Amino acid sequence: MIGVLKSGVLTRKDGNGPYAKTFEESFAKCICTKYAVAMNSGTAALHAALLAADVGSGDEVIVPSFTFTSTVEVVAFVGAKPVFVDIDPKTYCMDPYSFEKAITSKTVAVMPVHLYGLMADMEAVMKIAKEHGLVVIEDAAQALGAELHGKKAGSFGDFGCFSFYATKNITTGEGGMVAVNRRESVDILSSIRNHGEGRHHTSERLGHNYRLPELSCAVGYYQLLKLPQFIEVRRRNVAKLTSLLENIGRLVLPEEPKGYKHAWYLYTLRLRGCRAGERNKIVSRLVNAGIQAEVYYRTPVHLAPYYRRKYGFRTRVLPKTETAARQVFSLPTHPNLTDEDIRYIAVKLKKIAA
Repeated sequence: MIGVLKSGVLTRKDGNGPYAKTFEESFAKCICTKYAVAMNSGTAALHAALLAADVGSGDEVIVPSFTFTSTVEVVAFVGAKPVFVDIDPKTYCMDPYSFEKAITSKTVAVMPVHLYGLMADMEAVMKIAKEHGLVVIEDAAQALGAELHGKKAGSFGDFGCFSFYATKNITTGEGGMVAVNRRESVDILSSIRNHGEGRHHTSERLGHNYRLPELSCAVGYYQLLKLPQFIEVRRRNVAKLTSLLENIGRLVLPEEPKGYKHAWYLYTLRLRGCRAGERNKIVSRLVNAGIQAEVYYRTPVHLAPYYRRKYGFRTRVLPKTETAARQVFSLPTHPNLTDEDIRYIAVKLKKIAA
């Protein structure tokens, strides 16, 4: 940080400051892609990826509804229509069968979301996308450090989009990254993040100010060096928490499927057979006990007021998604938790959910 201040380079118009380059190169190496382009948020990363893929009016983009709203709002911002599909109830990620059924002649892209730190079934998603000639944009905002059969989250699709928001597995406060394997994509994304400017400082395409400042890039670079340690601590915390909660019959604990490496951004449980009101009371009691419990996500995006008004989406169209929204809640796994904290969480939850 001091080095950035002494250098006098706090940001550059093209976004290619020395720390930005170092962070991008290190990030690409970390997830085994050829390139990475820094952005100032995960939402910016998703939006820039759609713009780079020339997705626009009249197009359809297949997305899960069980996700944070940014996954879907960027589709609306480029003028395309989001087409919602259901989830696998065990992983909470996009169901490949539901994805394949939703493809139409207007479908141009799919945006699988790696939720809570666990990857979607990208092998199945990529196979289907290739058969139909679709662009694949991975929303890996919650899954830095996750893997499927040894391949990193964000390295499967045409674009891998990440967030460095304050709660993520590494943080720059606010920030994002797009990982790609084509040099052409780097040039387009770099232009988009700088108002669409080309080599002669003229607007070649529609763009934004999506640059990530040098101070943030420096924080991101040094955070990235600690990522293996952060993930290992999260995995240890999860193992301890699971061992303390596994005998509570009402709780369905999260799993790490064979062949997957979970990054454990969140520890998400399901309260078996309950209604939303009962789940909410349990979460409220946990919060009152000083535990950072939360529900992600209470309202699936297709049932949010804006999307119901604009597209006319209805209830009971995505039954697995809507059931999960009524039953799940999440507990923290971050590296600052102590063994005492984990035992306290388990004791309180046992007492409240018994």
